[in-house]
Amino acid sequence: MARLFKSYLFYTTSAFGISLTIKANVGVSSFNSMNIAIANAADIKVGTITTFINMAFLLGFMILTHFTLRKKYMIQTLSVILFGMLINCFTYTVLKDLIVENYVLRLLLISLGTTIGGLSVGMIISYDAITFPIESFCLAIAERTKFTFVKLRYFIDIFSVTISLIVSFSFALPLYVREGTVISLLILSAAMNFSKELYSRYTLGKVTT
Repeated sequence: MARLFKSYLFYTTSAFGISLTIKANVGVSSFNSMNIAIANAADIKVGTITTFINMAFLLGFMILTHFTLRKKYMIQTLSVILFGMLINCFTYTVLKDLIVENYVLRLLLISLGTTIGGLSVGMIISYDAITFPIESFCLAIAERTKFTFVKLRYFIDIFSVTISLIVSFSFALPLYVREGTVISLLILSAAMNFSKELYSRYTLGKVTT
């Protein structure tokens, strides 16, 4: 229960990090670029779209696992709903008046947001109390096919970028796949790995003492 509670706390900081990257307005990560494009085209809040898409992946995972992991589904459903609500809260309420004009500061803002998000996701993975719908979906497919998890995850990133670009061009929206997308690609994994290694060293130190 303690690990679950801590995971939800890091879900909160992860949502805050995503909101910072959105406010930076220099492009966002591949998955979020699709969410923002669809949200703006449909005039729906980005957190709400994020919830819908995550729920679609969760449904796919449920089908692949034949609806046998009920407790896991319940935790993931609550997490997905909470995550979308937090993104909306931070983006449209808490950070509503945050406007950064300076380009360098905008790059620093997305770097900060991506770092916060990456560190948070790394901790969530380390606690292993909540799993992300996309990762669960990819793992379930990988276990049943010849495709590896890494290839499937890359495919989703490429698919997200493609949908984002198609929606932006179709509805004459700004491009959300920009330099910020590259920054997210470089920083996100590094931040995740850093927090996971830090957690491993901390737990190993507690065991040895």
